[in-house]
Amino acid sequence: MERITAPDGAGIVLHTTGTGPGLVVVHGGGVTVREYRRLVARLADRFTVHIYNRRGRADAAARREPYTVEQEIDDLGAVLAHTGARWAVGHSYGAFVVLRAALRLPLERIAVYDAPLRLTGHGMSTAFLDPAEEAIRAGNTARALAIVGAAVNPQSAASRLPLAVRTALCRAFLRTEVGRTMGALVGMTLAESRQIVAYEGPAEQYAGITAEALLISGAKAAPFFTETNELLAAVLPRARTLRVPGSPHNGIAVAPPALIDPLAAFFTAPATGGDAPMDVKRRV
Repeated sequence: MERITAPDGAGIVLHTTGTGPGLVVVHGGGVTVREYRRLVARLADRFTVHIYNRRGRADAAARREPYTVEQEIDDLGAVLAHTGARWAVGHSYGAFVVLRAALRLPLERIAVYDAPLRLTGHGMSTAFLDPAEEAIRAGNTARALAIVGAAVNPQSAASRLPLAVRTALCRAFLRTEVGRTMGALVGMTLAESRQIVAYEGPAEQYAGITAEALLISGAKAAPFFTETNELLAAVLPRARTLRVPGSPHNGIAVAPPALIDPLAAFFTAPATGGDAPMDVKRRV
């Protein structure tokens, strides 16, 4: 563990393990680096893995207000500059950060899992934001979590239960360690969701990404993640998609072989070269 400095002078606590080429992991919303221990362990025999808590977590600096995703990109840029890494993996909101960062940072290869983009009317519905923020203002964290959970996983049977039942389930979930973390961070998760909405637009806005890209979705996650990847793959010059069988939205933290093996292969494969686009139609 070491502390590095962000462009605004804030500290970033960097956790590094493994041997091999450098790979930075950018975690999702509502969680901390703790949830990615299995992913890091299963990559560390092939890569030097760098991971850090994004702002607002226990060992991280506070966010600047008003919050924007540019803070996240600046912090990731500091990590890349310090480590020399040019490869990054992002999950959920972390995937959004990596994709936005790839437009201006020196990233050569990126892999994103369940990127929650809004691409001109495609992607996760935004109808949950107002009621979830209202629940936060009312001090009802369980209700807010129930609303957010149904928006992220609308395909699940639990999401079709009445809101009162889902709220009761989330109240019990808040007694667990992961639940307490997600409850404490749900306000930040909603602020992040507002940033996703702020950047809604055509997929072509990402066409300037020159990094080789692996666009991953979980087969048990919401279908809009796979749809988003297909839209991105059609415009990114060097991209391919991967749909992981049996994998839910948090599947990257579970790190099954069906994900880890093609992910590691993507980062260890010979570079295609700037003039040799990857096959955007193919799923690996």
